Amino acid sequence: MSGERERARHWRYAELPGVDLLRARYISKTFVRHTHEHFVIAAISQGVEIFHHGGSDQYAGPGSLALVNPDTSHTGRAGGPEGWRYGAVYPSPCLVAEIAAETTGIRGAPGFTSPVLDDPYAAELVHRVLRAADEGNALAADTLLRVAVTRLLRRTGGPLPQRTVRSAGGGVAARARAVLEERMDRPPTLERLATELGTGPFALLRAFRDAYGMPPHTWLTDARVRRVRRLLDDGTAPADAAVAVGFTDQPHLNRHFTRIVGVPPGAYQRERKNVQDPTAGPPYRR
Repeated sequence: MSGERERARHWRYAELPGVDLLRARYISKTFVRHTHEHFVIAAISQGVEIFHHGGSDQYAGPGSLALVNPDTSHTGRAGGPEGWRYGAVYPSPCLVAEIAAETTGIRGAPGFTSPVLDDPYAAELVHRVLRAADEGNALAADTLLRVAVTRLLRRTGGPLPQRTVRSAGGGVAARARAVLEERMDRPPTLERLATELGTGPFALLRAFRDAYGMPPHTWLTDARVRRVRRLLDDGTAPADAAVAVGFTDQPHLNRHFTRIVGVPPGAYQRERKNVQDPTAGPPYRR
């Protein structure tokens, strides 16, 4: 893989509603701690990805899949100087729940119980979903996606634990999150936020990290990027989206967006607009 450059394509296929698609080849790329609203099903084809998940580093190599449930904090980086190449699908919780209800006996909200699964066949199914989407083969893309999700749920699926507030610290963290969500474009300092909630800065910091796996400022950046993605999907210009969520300018947005999503916001928006445009350039294939 020497001499290759980093590249990624993040897009949607209209015939797979509720599913994001990604192909990527990264060498020195590092994903900061972040979460996803959808499931992550990433099939590694070359190299090794290391991602911090559940308190420890996880290693996913060729033929294996990195599996991350929604709203689960994690990172990502290469496991060696050669980098890693992968294809990923990001199905919505509603779609995964629909598939689980039809094909498994999982009760409650379904999810994955292991962050890494060695399953070359399932990994190949993910790559075939991406190829079918590229080719505009809606029947194949939908079928293969459902087969892949069913296989993964049957191999390493189970009910997701319910996130409940069981302590005073958990309640403070939830209230802090609500404040940051509401005042995303003008957030308070840690001290002011703690004062509003009737606690101390370090007590709030500990409670928030325990509840959400990251400190408030990291969570806020992640939440801003999530909202920007929705604004971009609605056609908002990147510069306007940056201001709307509280980034100082578009370069500030570009830096954080790329570190979390893997592509710049402009490229992200173009791909999702033009994925089915026959005049668009050839897709990036693994």
